[in-house]
Amino acid sequence: MSWRTVCITSRCKLDYRMGYMVVRGDDVKRIYLDEISVLVIENPAVSMTGCLLEELVNKKIDVIFCDSKRNPSSQLIALYGCHDSPRKVKQQIEWKESAKETVWARIVKEKILKQAEFLGELDKYKEEEMLVSYSEQIKPRDETNREGHAAKVYFNALFGMDFTRNSESVINAALNYGYSIILSAFNRDIVSSGYMTQFGIFHDNVFNQFNLSSDLMEPFRVLVDRKVLFLERDDFGQEEKNALVSILNQTVIIDGAEQTVLNAIKIYTRSVFEALNESDDSLIKFYGFC
Repeated sequence: MSWRTVCITSRCKLDYRMGYMVVRGDDVKRIYLDEISVLVIENPAVSMTGCLLEELVNKKIDVIFCDSKRNPSSQLIALYGCHDSPRKVKQQIEWKESAKETVWARIVKEKILKQAEFLGELDKYKEEEMLVSYSEQIKPRDETNREGHAAKVYFNALFGMDFTRNSESVINAALNYGYSIILSAFNRDIVSSGYMTQFGIFHDNVFNQFNLSSDLMEPFRVLVDRKVLFLERDDFGQEEKNALVSILNQTVIIDGAEQTVLNAIKIYTRSVFEALNESDDSLIKFYGFC
């Protein structure tokens, strides 16, 4: 089972040879491909051979490319994630509206409860109580926008009353970076399962290639929030980025067993698809903290 998250930060050439990724920079290093779960290319000056790209796709390794500012900007994703992709896409198109509404409501409720749990750990009991109340008021498709109200209370409790998600700040830079890493993991597992990231169950933005990923990742956002709250606020550099990437290897509990976040995403994602196909939101498997 793959488990390593590899970040390439310096100019180099990446090649493939006999099951290994060969990193040719100031010196030569070899990394066994079957050990790699996530590969982050932070330096745009990195070059890669076609042979390596083919193997990365075949082994379903999550490859994230960063821009000149070293922020995630694109991802290597296979066109067809499994042998029966056409059947899965047909299922996706035929998901019942009632199933999508109840599944989305359950996902949003779980997200808000995870946020409330975090606030309770921080002794912010008034805000925790408000979020629990919001979670109990969720309706199909969140018609009353309980998610939005909860988000305002939640982020103000974490980062202060002057904080907004659309401002330019170190906090938002860290949050966006972390969310991008989580999103990429969902993209990989959705495509690997044979479905399309473009067609969501709630998100329906014609400019968003990852509507379904944006839907499914919601309960996992709090993992990033937890990490960002305790990061150094003066600068968002390599050390902070590495800390956010490491979230994927963090241990959580799901389906009665300890798993890395990366494995939990796979288990949870496939349970959501089962819930949508069977029109039964009780089939969704959410993670918990150890």
